[in-house]
Amino acid sequence: MQFVYKTRTQNGEILEGKVEAPSESVAVETLQNKGYLILSIKPLEGGIFSIDLNKYLLRPKNRDVVIFTRQLSTLIDADMPLVEGLRTLARQVEKSSLRKIISDISDAVEGGSALSSALANHPDLFSSFYVKLVQSGEVSGKLHEVLLYLATHLERSQEIRSKIRGALAYPAFVLFSLVVVTTIMVVYVLPQLLSIFKDIGVETLPLTTRILITVTEFVNNYLFWIIGFVLCSAFLVWKYSKTPEGRRLIDNLKIKIPPFGGVIRNLYLARISESLSTLIKSGVPILDSLRITSDLVGNINYQKILLDAEESVRGGGSISDAFNRYKKIPALTSSMIAIGEKTGKLDFMLEHISKFYKSESDNAINSISQLIEPILVLLLGIAVAILVSAILLPIYSLVSIS
Repeated sequence: MQFVYKTRTQNGEILEGKVEAPSESVAVETLQNKGYLILSIKPLEGGIFSIDLNKYLLRPKNRDVVIFTRQLSTLIDADMPLVEGLRTLARQVEKSSLRKIISDISDAVEGGSALSSALANHPDLFSSFYVKLVQSGEVSGKLHEVLLYLATHLERSQEIRSKIRGALAYPAFVLFSLVVVTTIMVVYVLPQLLSIFKDIGVETLPLTTRILITVTEFVNNYLFWIIGFVLCSAFLVWKYSKTPEGRRLIDNLKIKIPPFGGVIRNLYLARISESLSTLIKSGVPILDSLRITSDLVGNINYQKILLDAEESVRGGGSISDAFNRYKKIPALTSSMIAIGEKTGKLDFMLEHISKFYKSESDNAINSISQLIEPILVLLLGIAVAILVSAILLPIYSLVSIS
């Protein structure tokens, strides 16, 4: 969001310009950190044609954040001043939207804000996990190591997402192609082909042919109604998914639908373990670590479990006691966490839990990828066999009679 401001510098000079910030209070703080006396500030009002398309078309992606993080870590390790490093990165970035964000961060840091506070002004790009780790790096004097870890962590997360997309891309493409081809056949090809049997007056048709004729006639008679029903259903499902009940249902389906339910559940457990381990190692208090992880996990079921664990710890209990109350947390995980709490090596145990579930997820994804192709070939073979039997068998019978 942009704000138009009018300020006076310490030398008495009047300055006017624009500043981008998530809220007016943040914009005021940014200007005050630069030593400006604010005379007026208000949101920039723009019409429909004043929308910055680059903000949407050239939106920074996870890969851009990884590159920025790794490069900033390298510059800090080279003893380059933070502001100068940020300015250098801003100049070499190609995406104008990301360049503007880095410039805003460098302005805030130059004005006296901490790097973590400047990053927190852009929550869409830098998560609370990212900001908290940077803050811990600033406090401990290990900002270089923290940024290096964050870059590696983001790369691993991206790699896991790519594996899942890769496993789903092929079957999704095949199923989409099957739907398109079937629609073209039913709307354009089959009506002309099946009309031959009606014209000849064949009375004894195979069951598959009669079903195919019924389906074809129904689709052609109510085609627009069917399209409208599908679009309305998709819209209603999308709206429902935005409600708390809809999100809860979808999150439940994610971890229950075979064969991907087990894989996704393991990925959530790996994410929880790794995030908690990293935050605890970085010196973030356990209550803050649980709350931040609950925001990151991305599933309402595990979010509730983590928030309950936070309340348990706040009341003098333990994480393992809270986890034991939920079937979605395996007994192995709760037991290892309990051992970590008793021995004072909770971060060590969580790291090993994360590695275990990552390994399980990788193996499961590879196995599913290998199984999908023969299953799809089998389904396509069955579909072709039904189509051939519905069309060729009556033609063969007519030829035999004649």
